[in-house]
Amino acid sequence: MRRWYGGSSPQLVANLRVVDLFERTVRLQLRVRGDQRGQTMTTGSIKKVVADRGFGFIVADDAKEYFFHRDGLDSSLNFDRLMGGEKVKFEIEASPKGPRASKVSAA
Repeated sequence: MRRWYGGSSPQLVANLRVVDLFERTVRLQLRVRGDQRGQTMTTGSIKKVVADRGFGFIVADDAKEYFFHRDGLDSSLNFDRLMGGEKVKFEIEASPKGPRASKVSAA
């Protein structure tokens, strides 16, 4: 299907299509990048660690509690040495059982 833009030449129509495709690609990339920038680090402290099961809970500064798994810890924290009370920063991600902490690192 060809569209003619007001009697324009076929070359101009082809150029308009390329520009339109480029603009769509750029808009999509900006939308994806914008979603990534929307995540901010939250701060809090370790409330409880269940060492034998490999998980624990963090209390954020706004008093909400978040589950975390040992796989969600940054290399700056050693899960086996966590006692509770350590200050941390983390990102909140959605999981099937509700929000949880990920990318947990020392504050």
